[in-house]
Amino acid sequence: MSRDLLPVATARESAGHLLRLMLRRPVVLGAAVAAFLAASATGLLAPYVLGRLVDRLLDGGPGVDDALTSAFWLIAGAAVLGGLLAAGSADLLARAVEPALATLRQQVLARALTLDAARVEASGSGDLLSRVGDDARVVARAVSQFVPMVLASLTTIVLTAGGLFTLDWRLGLAGLVTLPFYVHALRWYLPRSAPYYARERVATGERAQALVSALRGLPTLRSFRIEEPAAAEVDARSADTVRISLDVFHLYGRFGGRTNRTECVGLIAILGVGFLGVDSGAVSVGEVTTAALFFHRLFNPIGVLLFLFDDLQVTAASLTRLVGVAALPAPSYDVPAEPAGGTLALRGIGHRYLPDRPMLDGVDLVVEPGRRVALVGASGAGKTTLAAVAAGVLPPTSGSVRLGSVDLGTLDPALLRRQVGLVSQEVHVFAGTLRDNLRLAAVDDPSDEDLHEALVAVAAAGWVAALPEGLDTLVGEDGRTLTPAQAQQLALARVLLVDPAVVVLDEATAEAGSLGARELDTAADAVTRGRAALVVAHRLSQAQRSDLVLVLDHGRVVESGSHDELVAAGGRYAELWAAWESPTG
Repeated sequence: MSRDLLPVATARESAGHLLRLMLRRPVVLGAAVAAFLAASATGLLAPYVLGRLVDRLLDGGPGVDDALTSAFWLIAGAAVLGGLLAAGSADLLARAVEPALATLRQQVLARALTLDAARVEASGSGDLLSRVGDDARVVARAVSQFVPMVLASLTTIVLTAGGLFTLDWRLGLAGLVTLPFYVHALRWYLPRSAPYYARERVATGERAQALVSALRGLPTLRSFRIEEPAAAEVDARSADTVRISLDVFHLYGRFGGRTNRTECVGLIAILGVGFLGVDSGAVSVGEVTTAALFFHRLFNPIGVLLFLFDDLQVTAASLTRLVGVAALPAPSYDVPAEPAGGTLALRGIGHRYLPDRPMLDGVDLVVEPGRRVALVGASGAGKTTLAAVAAGVLPPTSGSVRLGSVDLGTLDPALLRRQVGLVSQEVHVFAGTLRDNLRLAAVDDPSDEDLHEALVAVAAAGWVAALPEGLDTLVGEDGRTLTPAQAQQLALARVLLVDPAVVVLDEATAEAGSLGARELDTAADAVTRGRAALVVAHRLSQAQRSDLVLVLDHGRVVESGSHDELVAAGGRYAELWAAWESPTG
């Protein structure tokens, strides 16, 4: 299935964005460039000294031993100084680039967190995950390992080429003979390789999407015993990535052969011009020796650039994907004021994930403060979609959602979070202390007493008090694993600490099972009390305690009324309630 992937920036946009971030530390960046130039300049001293030594040896006479000793110490000193400068330049570069990269990652994450759910679903979660995961790692690795090598190679190439012209303009021109060959090789390679690298990053995203989908749906796959087709899909996406990588490596090998021929041509040109120059007396043997060593010195930095070209192409592709997210325009919000009133009104709500498949169609709903509305219906009826629209996390395709006198879509996310609380079935426990998890969403700075009151309200105070370190107990990935019911109680307690005007519970007590159902229903009652509440009812006992029940079928409201009214009407809800009450239902 084709996906509407998140945007990718151009190479120029990406380079400009990263440069602007690095220029926030201009002194450190300038010192790093100066250190790289100085380190490359010290590398020119050895070929120059050796060339002078050749002329001195050819002249003969006294003092040859002193000349050899002086040359040794000069070359040794240049080597030590060059090593120190190289280490210092790498350190300075890290001080300039690492903060810029950290800022870029923060920008990508901040923008990713503000993307609406529909946009993420259209691109596939694998696309976003591969950018904040794989692409960020690729760029970070390049900054720490490859960029210093590239800068050292570039400065060496520039200074060495200048040194050739300083010796003799004819020798410099002989070295430039290789330029058209290098340009031709690059013009052959770049147009062919760039699409491969872009395809490789997309294939990586598709592989991540297949893997994430398989892992998320693992219980379902196992229940239907269809693990093999899911694994085959992951294998197929992985095979696509491998196939593209092999094609790139084959292309890179052909490029390497072209550059080796170019080096041979350049060295022959230097020696040929040098032979003619010595024969005519225009240059000395020592100068030709220095020129040949200069040109030979170019083999290593040019080889480094070619060796790293694969990684640089991958890094460039990853950087364009990161900047593509970071540069997304932030949504604008025109209403800074608090909504007037807590009545949630949905008018003519329609939503489509696919053009020809409406998920919601013409839904009208008003939830007044202090009233609780339950949504009931079969799987796929549109309950979760309507809940997401009501919570402001999913913009409707048509219709409007208003909180008091304000359109929900115009509210700043921070203000929206304070006004509308959403708890879904898939709650997350963050790695950290229990206290940090509770205070995560709170607008103010709640005290431990506030936290305790919230835990008591959601019937969680007992098990929290039994923890070895109470609120300071580490939970989540690096700590204690909470049960599904405990995680949902934690999420409900967060809502109480935020104290929103509207609460949307999307099957927020569904994972409790029979053991914790009563406690979680009590917790849900505490969270919804006194607020405008919309509840996607997993158990019909939740609908029974609601003021109004809406029965959805294929995105439309087919029944509406109180629990007693709908049971007495003998319609679809009455059938569901009879099945719920039946011992075998």
